[in-house]
Amino acid sequence: MPLITWAVFSYVVGLLAGSSAEFAAPALAVCGAVLAGSAIGAIAARPFARRGFVTSAACALISATGVLVARDVRLRDERCVSDGWKSANWRAVRAATPCNATAPDDPPSNALEAWRLHAGARIDTLFQADAPLVRALLIADTRAIPPEMRDRFAAAGLVHILLISGLHVAIIAGSVLLAFEALRMPRARARWAAFAVTTVYVAAIGAPPPALRSAAMLAVATASRSLDRPVSPWAVLSLGALIPLYDPHTVTDIGWQLSVAGFAALVAAGIWVRRHMSHDVRGWRRMLARDLAVSILATAVTAPLVVWAFGRLSLVAPLTNIVASPVIGVLQPMLFLALATGPMHAVATFVAAAAHPLLFALNGIATIGAAVPFGSVSVAPSLGVTIACGVAAVALLVAAAARPYLAVRALIVATLAATIAIWWIAAPAGNGFAELHMIDVGQGDAVAVRTPHGQWMLIDAGRTWNGGDAGRSIVVPYLRKFGGDLALFVLTHPHADHVGGAATILRALHPGAYRDAAFAGGSESYRQSLSVANSLGIAWSRVHPGDSLSIDGVSVTFLAPDSAWTANLHDPNLASTIALVQYGDVRFLLTGDAETPEESWLLAHVARDLHADVLKVGHHGSSTSSSAAFLDAVNPRVALVSVGAGNSYGHPSEQIMRDFTRRGVSVLRTDQLGTIVVLTDGRLIRLRAAGREWTVAER
Repeated sequence: MPLITWAVFSYVVGLLAGSSAEFAAPALAVCGAVLAGSAIGAIAARPFARRGFVTSAACALISATGVLVARDVRLRDERCVSDGWKSANWRAVRAATPCNATAPDDPPSNALEAWRLHAGARIDTLFQADAPLVRALLIADTRAIPPEMRDRFAAAGLVHILLISGLHVAIIAGSVLLAFEALRMPRARARWAAFAVTTVYVAAIGAPPPALRSAAMLAVATASRSLDRPVSPWAVLSLGALIPLYDPHTVTDIGWQLSVAGFAALVAAGIWVRRHMSHDVRGWRRMLARDLAVSILATAVTAPLVVWAFGRLSLVAPLTNIVASPVIGVLQPMLFLALATGPMHAVATFVAAAAHPLLFALNGIATIGAAVPFGSVSVAPSLGVTIACGVAAVALLVAAAARPYLAVRALIVATLAATIAIWWIAAPAGNGFAELHMIDVGQGDAVAVRTPHGQWMLIDAGRTWNGGDAGRSIVVPYLRKFGGDLALFVLTHPHADHVGGAATILRALHPGAYRDAAFAGGSESYRQSLSVANSLGIAWSRVHPGDSLSIDGVSVTFLAPDSAWTANLHDPNLASTIALVQYGDVRFLLTGDAETPEESWLLAHVARDLHADVLKVGHHGSSTSSSAAFLDAVNPRVALVSVGAGNSYGHPSEQIMRDFTRRGVSVLRTDQLGTIVVLTDGRLIRLRAAGREWTVAER
C-alpha cells in the first residue's frame, strides 16, 4: 500500500483514540513507545532495515498528532458546552454539536440549507408513504426511518443503504456522466461536467462525510484521467477519506466509517480476484464470482462497525447485497431525476411513480433477507471485543491485497485478533460512577440506571411493532454492550410504548425482580410480560409509595402510585410508577407518562421528596404534563425527553419546552441527540450525547 494510505490510517487511529478521554493518554504512551523503539532500531539495524523503522516512527508521530488534535477538539467542545449552560437561552441540542453547528429546528442559515428543507418537502409530496426511505437515500435524512425498517435492513445486511454513502454518490455521478455522453459531449469535458453536478449535489445535501469522501475521490480520479497520470486506488481512497477529516468529529460518523471500510474492501477484493481467480472463469461466471468475493470481504470488514452500531450480525449479507446492488443501481438515478425535475411537476410525478416498484423491491429484499431463519443474530460486543475484531478486519484487508509472503503474516494477525475476540470475557464491573442511560427507542421509554459496580436497573422497555420490538432490536444489545447483570426491571405503566419490549428483555436478561403498578386492564404486551416472568421464576411485586431498595449504593424510592388513587382511574398514564433514584447528593426523578392529575397527587402527598437534579420529563414532553407547580417543586437542572422524531402526537410541546428554557433548565431530547447518558460520582453531573461529553455546572 502507498505510504499515504498508512499515514491516513495512522491519523484516523489517533483521532479515534483522542476522541475518548479514556484512551487518549494510553494512545500517546503507545506512540511514545513506538517512537523510542523505532529510534533504537534505526540506530542498531542494518541500512536496508532502517526504512521500516523510519516508517513506524512516522506513523507513530502521525497517530500522536491525531490524538492531540482530537483531544483539543474534545476539550474545546466541553468549554463551549460549559459556556452554553450559563446562557439563559441555552438549548441542549447545541451541547452535542460543534459550537457553530445548527440545531435541527433552527431556520435555514443559508441557501443550501433552505434548498435541503425544500427538497425534503418535495420528496414528501412526490413519494408520500415511501418518503422516509427516499429522504435517507437522497438527502441523508434518516430521522423519519421507522425503527422496524432500520431493524429489517440491519438483519438483512443492508443497513448501509439507509446511510448516504459513497455508493449513492458514485451511482449518481456515473448516471450523470452517461447522460452527458449520450448528449455527445466530449468524454473529458463530460467527466468534469459530471463532477461539477455531483459536487453541487453533495453540497446541497449538506456534504455528509461519506458523500464528501466520494466527491473527493471523484475529483482525484477525474484529474488523474485528464492528466493521463494513473493513481493507485489506495491513494485515491486515502485522499478521499482524509478530506472530510478537516472536521475531526467525522471520524466517529458511522456513515463515513462504513463508506471508507466498504471501498477499501472493494479495492482489496479486486486485487485478490486479479491475482488468484483462474482466467478460465469468464463472462457472467467471473462477474458473479467477483461480486460475491467483494460482498463477502465487505461484509467481513464492516461487520465490527455494523455490530457495534446496530447490534446485528447478518449472515445473509453477501447474498442480499448482490441482489440489492442492481436495484439500487437503477433506483438511485431515478430518485435523483425525480428530485432534479421537481419544477416540472408532471415529469417529476411520472419518474417518482416509476420508482415506486423499485422501492418496493428494495424493501422486499430487506424483508426476505430478514426473514431467513438464522440469517442474522443479535450481537452486542464489548468495546474490547470490537477493537479486536477491527484489528482482524484490517489484517484481513491487508491479506487480501498483499503479496503472498505478507498475506500469510496478515492472516496470522487476523487469526490471533479473532481468537482474542472470541475468548474475550468482558469485565462487568462498573467505572465507579452511577449512570442514567435514556436509550433512544423512538416514540417510547427505556431508561437504564447503571450502578458503580456495573449492575443495571431498567425502567420501561420501549415499544413494539409488527415483526419486532425495541427490546430485541435496541435495549438488549445496548445493555449487553456494556456488560453487567440486570438486577431490576420496573414498568411505569402498561401502554405498548413502554411495555412493548418487556417480554423479550425478561427472556434475554432474566432480571432479579420485576416491579410495576399492577394497573388493571393492561395491554396484551403487559400480560405477555407477566406470563414470561412467571414461567422464568422472576419475582414480581406491586410497587407502593414509600417502597425503597438499594443496589451498589444507588437507592430507588417509589413515590407513586397509591392504590386508593388508582382504584377509579381509567387512564394508565395517571397510574405511572414514579421513582426517585439517588446516588450521593444527586437525584433523578423518573415520571413515566404521569400527567397533571398525578403530579397534583404527588404535590399533595410527597411534595418534599420531589426535588431532583435531573428530571425525566413526563409523557414525552406532552402539554398534559410538567405543570408549573410540579416544576417548582422539582426544580431540576437538567430535563430529559424521550421522544420519537417526527412522531404523530406532536411531542414534545413547544410551550413546555419554552417553560423549561425560561426556568434555565437544560433540555436534552432523544429525537435530537439520540441516546443520552448522565454520569455522576454523587456530587458532579456529566452528560454524554451524540459523541460529546460535558459537565453540568453546580447551582
